[in-house]
Amino acid sequence: MIAHPQSQAEPLPSIVEEHWKRNLAVCVFGAFTTIVAMTLLLPFLPLYVEHLGVSDQAAIVQWSGVAFGATFLSAALTAPLWGRLGDRYGRKLMLIRASLGMAVAMSLIGLAENIYQLVGLRLLAGLLGGYASGATILVATQTPRARTGWALGMLSSGIMAGNLAGPLIGGLLPPLIGIRHTFFLAGGVIFLTFLATLFLMKEAPRPQRQAGAAKAPAVRAWDVIADKRPVLTMLVVACLVMFSIMSIEPIITVYLTQLHSENVTLMAGLVMSATALASVLSASRLGKLADRIGHWKVVIGCLTAAALLLIPQAFVSHAWQLVLLRFLMGIALGGLLPCIAAIIRHSVPDAVAGRMLGYSTSCQYIGQVLGPLTGGYLGGHFGMPVVFIATCLLMGGCAVGMLLMRPLMSSGTGASRAERGI
Repeated sequence: MIAHPQSQAEPLPSIVEEHWKRNLAVCVFGAFTTIVAMTLLLPFLPLYVEHLGVSDQAAIVQWSGVAFGATFLSAALTAPLWGRLGDRYGRKLMLIRASLGMAVAMSLIGLAENIYQLVGLRLLAGLLGGYASGATILVATQTPRARTGWALGMLSSGIMAGNLAGPLIGGLLPPLIGIRHTFFLAGGVIFLTFLATLFLMKEAPRPQRQAGAAKAPAVRAWDVIADKRPVLTMLVVACLVMFSIMSIEPIITVYLTQLHSENVTLMAGLVMSATALASVLSASRLGKLADRIGHWKVVIGCLTAAALLLIPQAFVSHAWQLVLLRFLMGIALGGLLPCIAAIIRHSVPDAVAGRMLGYSTSCQYIGQVLGPLTGGYLGGHFGMPVVFIATCLLMGGCAVGMLLMRPLMSSGTGASRAERGI
């Protein structure tokens, strides 16, 4: 039987009980602005690479991929570190660090003089950033247990809204104010996030060690987790979910070209935006449903629905069919990451919650790096439909794996009774 995490954690401090909704609002705003800043360069990244002196078309594509993936690579390597430091020194401090670091990094990207500086600054952005992952940890650990799924769903909506708005803003601003000024403006907006985090967010004070008291021994995260299977399962699923989502991205434009679609660029934007928009609309609702019926059930259901919806995507004949199917798939995807975070949070003690959620974020970033590379390789060598079928099998396998690895009694609040014996 899994030990109930509530027995391992003290009640939420009154300051958190009073301010968790305001903290959530700040986190949603901050995650939205930082994700917008990270994704707004997508429409004009090849143009910026060319502006920095890369002339060969193949090299432009290659350097664009390197510059885009650099941020996720460095973020994946540092997310567990920031999670651990957040457990030790406070999660608000980590959000202050991330927002200020991102504001500086985005502004410096606008000053890049060559492609090596651009890649280096993108690595720096991933190293210093991590606001969305830090916000996930804070919301997961300082929201009343009965509202965790809903709160994480709201945060996920903000993140997905940033993924939706970023490319749109990136397509509109450069013709109006120029590429470099677009980065400066993004840095300024993130600085507002820094100010909001600094002055509006409230966090319970960290317990102070008394003078002369012996230093507490370092806590080994895995040693204090009663049942490691749910956590390990969620880490794998988090990686494979992002891998599956991102494996489709590099082939959409080419796939639409093979369908003889008119206005390929516009339709590609609609296909990508449809998934993000549906996730925005469904995330909080699915999170609320998970609070009521159980997070494991919702994740298994969403994985199954997404896998089934991938099959017809391999055989569409018109672009509008792909837009519709990607929108329906986005509804299912909206419930995955919030519920994965909630399951991890409910399966570990407070002392290591930040660290475990940091590992989850790293797994997601790994999926974001490997997914586009794998999807592009499969699509280029074996055809576009193969990517959809392979992704379908992967997500279906995740659903089966979760069904086999589910605990007999999952913890949570209103979900705990509903999830017994699922």
